[in-house]
This record gives sequence, C-alpha cells and structure tokens, in this order.
Amino acid sequence: MRLLKTAGLAVAALCALTAAGAAQAAPIRNIVLVHGAFVDGSGWRPVYDILSRHGYRVSIVQEPLTGLADDVAATRRILERQDGPAILVGHSYGGAIITEAGADPHVAGLVYIAAHAPDEGETESGNGKRYPAAGRAAITPLGADGYVWIDPARYHADFAADLPAAEAAFEARAQGVTAAKVFTTPITAPAWKTRPSWYMVAGADRIISPDLERMYAARARSRKVVEVAGASHSVYRSHPAAVAALIEDAARDAGSAP
Repeated sequence: MRLLKTAGLAVAALCALTAAGAAQAAPIRNIVLVHGAFVDGSGWRPVYDILSRHGYRVSIVQEPLTGLADDVAATRRILERQDGPAILVGHSYGGAIITEAGADPHVAGLVYIAAHAPDEGETESGNGKRYPAAGRAAITPLGADGYVWIDPARYHADFAADLPAAEAAFEARAQGVTAAKVFTTPITAPAWKTRPSWYMVAGADRIISPDLERMYAARARSRKVVEVAGASHSVYRSHPAAVAALIEDAARDAGSAP
C-alpha cells in the first residue's frame, strides 16, 4: 500500500511538472507595438491586421515623442493593461523605448524592427555617429524649440523608398515631429540583457545603418535575426508579413526562453 501511495504521488508530481512546462511553453498571445520617431501608431496597421487574424491580442502605443522618459511612461501604461505576458515590439527609435521599458514584468521578449538597441550609457545619436547612415542628414530642425522632422523633400528616398510615392508623400506631411533630445538621452537599464530578443535588419535602411542594426542584433544575442534585402527604414510598412512572422516566432519561442 505504501508503495502504491508513493507511486501515485510520483505520478501526480510528474503530471504537475508536465502541465507547468506546457503552460510555460504556450504561445504568448499579447503583442504591444511601439512606433518610432516621425510617425505614429497607425503605421502598424498592416502588421496589426495580420496578427489579429492569427488570434493575437494586439495593443499599439501612441507615445508623445516629447522625451524618452515620456515615451517609456506611455509604453508602460499599455503594458500595465496586459492580462498576461507580452511580446514588446519596437521600430526605429521605438527600439530605444522598448530597451528602457522592457524590464516591465509583463514583458517576456523583445522584437526589434530596424531599431536602436543601445547599451547602458549609450545614445542613438552617439551610435549613429559610429555607424553613419546614408540619409541621416534628412533629419532637420523644425523651428527653434528643439523639435526635428524628416525633410519632406527627402522623406520618400531616405525614410520610405519601398513605399508608393503617394503614400510616402502623405506620411511626410503627417509626421509626428519629435523632440531632438530623444536621440541624445542615454539608456539606463537595457532590457535586452535580461529578456530574449529577436531582430529584423532592413538591408537598404538609410536612417539607421544596416551595419549598426547587425551590431545591435549580435550584441544582444538575438535568438533569431532576419534581414530583408532592399528594405527601407519603413520595413514594418513595406514588409508587414515578414515582420508579423518574426513577432509570431517570438511569441511561440519566448515561453521556452532561458
């Protein structure tokens, strides 16, 4: 009788461990998307549509672009609304935001889409000088109050070369002007050191050098790196299926990340 009881307890314990492991490895359903400078959350619509059709619960952050601390706070407000673990995705400057906000307990993994992933003490501007991008001069002051934008005459060629000209022209005139200080604010606690990451390199990016993107991915030891040849900085708009596929990879794999 004692042997049967012991065996029964062992089986129960094994079942519990198996169930816990299965729960841990279950795909993450919550996705939080963070846009970069000069644009807004509506640019994520094609990616949102794909992920939503596939059953994910997608939230989009509308950060004010007034300062890194403000934009991180806006992201944390959305993370607080998640009902479980989430994959946090950032494009461009949004990468700096998720790097700083990604230590939130809701975050199970980070996905960088042609995005900055600075280390502690680094800034976007400083890293951009180490890896110059062909179109960075398109970022110009807008008035004298410390805000910048992409020169509309250069927007299509330097920011969104693989989007239709009419679409790029609209984006150029609907820009979210951005506080220049976001590019010179140092990162304090890079989340890619404590969270698994996935990275997409835009092979023809003229705003962030593809070499800088590759460095970020290698340094973060991203679990998967996808490079889209010929893609502009607007890769999240021009190649939404590839972007959604990488996010879904992260959602499937993050549960089993070490």
